[in-house]
Amino acid sequence: MAVGSVPVIVGPTAIGKTAVALALADRWPMEVVSADSRQIYRRLDIGTAKPTPREVGRVRHHGIDIVEPGARYSAGRFARDASAWIGDMRARRRMPVVVGGTGLYVRALAEGLFLEPEMDRGRRVALDAWIGGLDARDLVRWATRLDAGFRGGGRQRATRAIEVALLTGRPLSHWQAAARTAGSIRPWYVVLTAPRPVLHQRIARRAEEMVRRGVIEEAAAVLAEGHAPGAPGLDGVGIREAVDYLMGRRTRESVAEAIATSTRQYAKRQETWFRHQITDEKLMLDATRPPERLAAEIAEAWDRRSGT
Repeated sequence: MAVGSVPVIVGPTAIGKTAVALALADRWPMEVVSADSRQIYRRLDIGTAKPTPREVGRVRHHGIDIVEPGARYSAGRFARDASAWIGDMRARRRMPVVVGGTGLYVRALAEGLFLEPEMDRGRRVALDAWIGGLDARDLVRWATRLDAGFRGGGRQRATRAIEVALLTGRPLSHWQAAARTAGSIRPWYVVLTAPRPVLHQRIARRAEEMVRRGVIEEAAAVLAEGHAPGAPGLDGVGIREAVDYLMGRRTRESVAEAIATSTRQYAKRQETWFRHQITDEKLMLDATRPPERLAAEIAEAWDRRSGT
C-alpha cells in the first residue's frame, strides 16, 4: 500500500540528476534512493557514472553497489528493497527522494508490477492474425472502444490493449490499476529536460571523461575476476564499449565516441519512456540552469503542494 508522497527526480542520463539531488540535500534532511539499473553493480563505478565517494558522503545513497557483476537484479527486487529503505528513512525522520533514469524501476516502486494474466495461446495467434490486417487508425479505434482507459500511443500499445481486453475479458487499464495498488509510494515526479544539442554535448563530455578516468581499466579488472564479457553489469552502456575494445572488437581511440553514441540512443529511449509513461502530476524543469536554482524551484513547488 502506497504511503505518503515521495519526490521522484527523473530524466535522461547525463541531464544532471545527481547534481540536483545534492543541491536539494542542502535544503532537506534527505537520503537518495537510486533508481538506476547499472549503478547496482559493485566495482563498476566509472562506466555507470555513480556518485563519487565524496558525494555519497554528503548524501546517503541507497541502491548503489548492492550486487556483484554477473548477478541479476530485477525491477521487482528493486521495488521490495526500495520500499524497505524508504520505510527505514521515515522511521529515522529522513526524507526519501528517488533519483534515477531506469523507468521500469521507478514504475515498479510507484505502481507495482503488472502481472499479465494467462492468455490462451491458440486464441492469441488467431487474434494476432486479425490485428495484423488492421491499419493504425482502426487499431486505435478498437483499442479505445475496448478500453476506456487507453491513452493512445503507437501500433504496439494499441495491439496490446486489444489483446488483453479480448483474451482476458478485462481491459488493460483494469489490470494496471490492480497492479498500482501494490505500489509502495505516491510519486511526485520532477522531470529534468534539456534541448537535445545541450544533452548531446554533456554526453560527449561524460564519455571522454570516463575514458580519461579509466573505464577501460575498470572493465578489465572485472573481466579478470572471471566474468563473461556479456555478463550482467558488463553489458550496459558505458561498460560494453570498453569491453569491446578489450575483446579486440574496436580500437581504444574509438571507445569514447562509441560510448557517446550508445548513450545518446539510450537517452532518447529514456526521454520517450518518461514522456509517454508518466501521466501523474509532474514538475517539468529546464536542466540547463544551475542545480541550485532547480533545487530551489523543486523545494518551493513541494512546499506549495504540501501546504507549508
